[in-house]
Amino acid sequence: MNGAHDLGGMHGFGRVEPEPDEPVFHADWEKRAFALTLAMALPGQWNIDMSRFARENRPPGEYLSMSYYQIWFAALERMLKERGLVSDEEIAAGHSLYPPKPVARILSPADVAKVLYRGGPTEREPRTTPAFKPGDRVRAKVMNPPTHTRLPRYARGRVGIVARVIGFHVFPDSNAIGAGEDPQWLYAVRFDGRELWGPQGDPRSSVSIDAWEPYLEPA
Repeated sequence: MNGAHDLGGMHGFGRVEPEPDEPVFHADWEKRAFALTLAMALPGQWNIDMSRFARENRPPGEYLSMSYYQIWFAALERMLKERGLVSDEEIAAGHSLYPPKPVARILSPADVAKVLYRGGPTEREPRTTPAFKPGDRVRAKVMNPPTHTRLPRYARGRVGIVARVIGFHVFPDSNAIGAGEDPQWLYAVRFDGRELWGPQGDPRSSVSIDAWEPYLEPA
């Protein structure tokens, strides 16, 4: 979707100011927001793409006024409410007010390390052959899907070179809306900086993005 989260190449937001020695978390509540989001994916039965879509699918004014983990926590609230696992009254109270809903799975403390180590692999057994190979010139399609996509706006309509065939991976655009994994070939595509940013772009720069096959067409 075209939302406030897709900031690449946009003007008016000032310089990126790195924070020296920036900690992973700036406050304890950020740790809890991160941990709860991961842990609740088991009983909530959402996947990583659904979680990303819940974070980016917010009004621009709201998204841009919130910190990183405020967005994570707001997305967690949304996903819990959509699945009937929590109510507005319970969120306001800060604790359960009703008997817990039955869920298929829970994450026990003893399983945390194992689950984090295993992660959620997205590579699947290929069912087709890749349409492109390293060295091919491809154009990122001009597309404006209303739901989640991993193709940034700044690359749409631009020509790049396939640098690598990564593999056959879950397609986030369908996975985010519960329409199935629909695995597709995934490529690393390298774009020249001037192709992306115009004549004023640094001629020494390039940007590589991971692009699924439905995002691409021959150039």
